Amino acid sequence: MSARKQLIEKIAELKRSKNAVILAHNYQSGEVQDVADYVGDSLGLAYKARESQADVILFCGVHFMAETAKIVNPSKKVLVPDKDAGCSLSDSCPADKLSLFLDAHRSENYYVVAYINCSAGVKALSDVICTSGNAARIVGRVPAERKILFVPDRNLGEWVTQQTGRSMTLWEGSCHVHMAFTRESMIAVRERYPDAIVLAHPECVHAVRSLADEVCSTEKMVSYCRQSASKSFIIATEADMLHRLKKELPDREFIAAPPDAWVAKDCKCAHCEFMKCNTLEKMLAALESGRPEIDIEAELRERAFLPVERMLEWSRT
Repeated sequence: MSARKQLIEKIAELKRSKNAVILAHNYQSGEVQDVADYVGDSLGLAYKARESQADVILFCGVHFMAETAKIVNPSKKVLVPDKDAGCSLSDSCPADKLSLFLDAHRSENYYVVAYINCSAGVKALSDVICTSGNAARIVGRVPAERKILFVPDRNLGEWVTQQTGRSMTLWEGSCHVHMAFTRESMIAVRERYPDAIVLAHPECVHAVRSLADEVCSTEKMVSYCRQSASKSFIIATEADMLHRLKKELPDREFIAAPPDAWVAKDCKCAHCEFMKCNTLEKMLAALESGRPEIDIEAELRERAFLPVERMLEWSRT
C-alpha cells in the first residue's frame, strides 16, 4: 500500500472514531476534495455540518469559512487543518476599521450588507449577510429608504448594483485571485476556445464579467454546466473549481481561465495560496490532536448569527 493511501485510510479511521465530518470548499486541492464528505461553498457546507450527526467538523477552507461553520454550529467542535489559511478579501475589511467607518458616518445610518466572505467580527457589525448567489435578492430586500454599505468585495457590490439598480457605498475590498483575470487574458482564451461558454465569478472585475456568457457563484457554475447543451466551458474562478466540475460532469470540457500573465502555450492557472495551506498531512494532524480549533466568544457568535439568520429568512420569503 502506498504512503498516500495509508494517509487517506488513517484520516478515514480517525473520522469514524471521532465522529467527525470533513467539509471541503470548492477551491481546495483535488486530493482534499476527494477525502471530504461534502464539497461546496462556505455557507452550504456550514449547513451540511448542521444536518449531520457529527460531533466534530474538520473544515478545509479558509479561516472565515470555519468561523461561519462555528457560528451556525455552536455546539460542535470546529477544526481547521491550518490556522494560517486566511483570505485576502476577508482581510481587506477588518472589524475594527469597519467599526471606525460606521462611527465616522453615523449620520448616514448605513444598512450594512456583508458578503459572507468576512470575519465573525464583521458579520457581528452587519445587518444582513449575503452570498454571491443570493446577493442581488438580499439587496433588493433592504428597505428603500436606507443607504447601503456593501462590504467587503467591491466587484461583487458593483455587479449587484448592475443587477438591482440599487445605489450602494462599496468597501474597497477584493479577492486577489479573481483580480488576476483581465480583459486581455479573457480575450486571448476566448480566441483559443471560440466554442466554449465563459462563466465568471462576480468577484471578477467588470471588464471580465462583461466578456462572460454567465456571471455566477461557484454552486451556480455546477448547475449551469449540468443544464447547458454546451460541451465546453471556460471557468473564471479559482482553478481547483475545475476538479469538482470534471468529477461531476466528466463528459464536458473545462478550461481554467488564465490570469494576466498567461501565455498561449503555457496556461498558468489562478490558485489561492491560502486555500492550498490545507493538506492531507495537516488534516490528519488536526484530527489526531483536536487542534487548531475555532472558538468564538458566545456574545460575538450570537451577534454574528443574527444577520445570517436574517439572510435565511429573506431567502425563504
